[in-house]
Amino acid sequence: MYAIVETGGKQVKVSVGDRIFVEKLDVEAGQEVKLDKVLFVGGEKAIVGKPYVKGAVVVAKVEKQGLAEKLTVYKYKSKANVRKKQGHRQPYTALIVESINA
Repeated sequence: MYAIVETGGKQVKVSVGDRIFVEKLDVEAGQEVKLDKVLFVGGEKAIVGKPYVKGAVVVAKVEKQGLAEKLTVYKYKSKANVRKKQGHRQPYTALIVESINA
């Protein structure tokens, strides 16, 4: 059984036992999170939401909060002596999917 969940403006395909990385959630490590924006549940019988599946919940445990690898942004304008180097690390939350209830 698998499900497609919407979180942080993105859609993620999950199944039980998967480790996923989502946009940062305001939850501490070790706590449970209930993702209720389930768009699709697949398996023996597929359920499609309009836009969400009623009563479907994906329960996940927060593994850790972290920062992604550094992304370097370099801006340059020719003939203007303009150069700007900037770095960015996107925060994320690592989740382990425990169950899919549909």
